[in-house]
Amino acid sequence: MDFSIKAFDTKNTLGAAKSGCIAVAVFENKKLSEAAKALDLNGAISAAVKSGDISGKPGSTLLLRGVAGMTASRVLLVGVGADEAISEKSFGSAVTAMLKAFTLLGAQDAIIAFPFENVKGRDLHWAVRSIVVAANDAEFRSDAQKSKKDPAMTGVRKLTLALPANMAATPQLKAVLAQSIAIANGMNLTRELGNLSPNVCTPTYLANTARKLAEDHGFDVEVLDRKQLEALKMGSFLSVTRGSDEPPKFIVLKHMGGKPKDAPTVLVGKGITFDTGGISLKPGPGMDEMKYDMCGAGSVLGTFRAIGEMNIKLNVIGIVAACENMPSGRATKPGDIVTAMNGTTIEILNTDAEGRLVLADALTYAERFKPAAVVDIATLTGACIVALGHHNSGLFTRHDDIHNALADELMDAGAQTGDTAWRLPIGENYNEQLKSNFADLANIGSPGGASCTAAAFLENFTRNYTWAHLDIAGTAWKSGAAKGATGRPVPLLTTFLLNRV
Repeated sequence: MDFSIKAFDTKNTLGAAKSGCIAVAVFENKKLSEAAKALDLNGAISAAVKSGDISGKPGSTLLLRGVAGMTASRVLLVGVGADEAISEKSFGSAVTAMLKAFTLLGAQDAIIAFPFENVKGRDLHWAVRSIVVAANDAEFRSDAQKSKKDPAMTGVRKLTLALPANMAATPQLKAVLAQSIAIANGMNLTRELGNLSPNVCTPTYLANTARKLAEDHGFDVEVLDRKQLEALKMGSFLSVTRGSDEPPKFIVLKHMGGKPKDAPTVLVGKGITFDTGGISLKPGPGMDEMKYDMCGAGSVLGTFRAIGEMNIKLNVIGIVAACENMPSGRATKPGDIVTAMNGTTIEILNTDAEGRLVLADALTYAERFKPAAVVDIATLTGACIVALGHHNSGLFTRHDDIHNALADELMDAGAQTGDTAWRLPIGENYNEQLKSNFADLANIGSPGGASCTAAAFLENFTRNYTWAHLDIAGTAWKSGAAKGATGRPVPLLTTFLLNRV
């Protein structure tokens, strides 16, 4: 999808615009938006609204052809609700319905002349980001591995956002549009990686993807193999990969866009390209979805694609710890004790609590970069879905005071993009649940608060820097008829980094 912003005087020039379709908003109270009024030269639009052909409810649509007095061949009326101060939910419903209608048109291009600035509690920049991401979602295809592809997308392929001249000309808005397109492209990469079958998207595949990103965007890249990981004494990470024939890969990407002496922000992604649970084998139903256990890694790579396209002026390092968790005669057993890179001994009580084991060594490795902050991203616990459903990612930081600066940054970035997170607690009470009679830590806690004990486990490996953990088990993919990776939390992470520039 191609996007652009163009200035229009709704009273004079919108009707003269050449386009296959112009989308305008109408309200439930039978009022027209300013753009709709500007196109209603012969009363056709107001007549359609008054007749009840369109209700004005959020997501209702009506297509008019051949409206006199305008150059565009079609007008799409889109309901945005009863209130001229449009709610965020109503705006989203309207955009979704509009994009669906666009796919059915014989036109290749369209102009969107919505009252973008009227969304309650949101600014124009948010509206632009929302439309770009929604359009990207609407056209995303998941048929990469089908021998016969799904029918090609039809309808509108070029979208122009119509804005008053005083809004359209601002450099900030143009930058927001470019950033939104980059975020959408990053989400696409994350979704593509997540949706690939696990026999294709292996640790080696992720490493090659990182190398391609480095080639395309000028990143530095390093991929460590098993011998190098053994030399680093990453016993925690390596314990997870022992049962698999696929070699582990430890991937480090560097985007050094800031000043040379500026401390980097580090993103650490869990990259379990398939998780059987190991010896603590998962039940069969739904196990295919464990290909999504690398979505933390996928979100790091997707975020790097986005920041590479933007070339943001910030030092960012991405770490991906990638391997499979498989059962075999070599696999780690419940009761085994392993030694992490920082010397901590870990009693493995459940081999299906593997994500924290790979992250433990990755978080220790991150310390060498003297980071300004570290954020790890992982599909870590099913308990997070129980707590938060599929709406919010779980956010944990070391300090549970109300105004933790890093937590506030991440929460704000989520609120800006709609890719939201919700804070959950950690602390010494949860560390108490991780005590072992035989090692420094157990890899699972006593019953209760499983997401919190998992985060508390990770916290033990992060005490020399500022750190946050995002549990994306409930937000990284969807099940059922809509099965597929979502691309989250690329919008949150990218906006978090942009806000740090």
